[in-house]
Amino acid sequence: MITFEAARIIAEFPLGVIASITPDGRPAASPKGTFLVLDDMTLAYGDIRSPGTRHNLMKTAMAEVVFVDPFRRKGVRITGSTEIVEIRSARFNQFHPRWIEAWGDLAKRITALVMIHVDGVKMLSTPPYDDGATEADMIELYKAKYAEIYP
Repeated sequence: MITFEAARIIAEFPLGVIASITPDGRPAASPKGTFLVLDDMTLAYGDIRSPGTRHNLMKTAMAEVVFVDPFRRKGVRITGSTEIVEIRSARFNQFHPRWIEAWGDLAKRITALVMIHVDGVKMLSTPPYDDGATEADMIELYKAKYAEIYP
């Protein structure tokens, strides 16, 4: 089940890296930036230009997605079976307005919705938490690091 904390990470940092399997059995990872949590058992993204990932998921309908909050240094790994919802289908028309609301004009470029029916959710965190670091500590540290990169 997608917990409140997992949903928060996805909503605040919706760039997820999805892992699929190529037809010849190799792993393939690809970032997608249009993820939405539809309910506590369904995650989805709008496919804009990912023919390779879509092809992989049509052959092996399983995926894993990782999201990371780069400031708190916490994340979530979600696994599940996938379903491709094509643009001209009734289900696409049912769900697509949520992408329009979230992503505006970018949603017009979506050619399919990729639903992930969740069967596993694992929360992730960085080792400094094991040593007593707090979220406030991590946020302060990474805000300073990112400010150095992007002054």
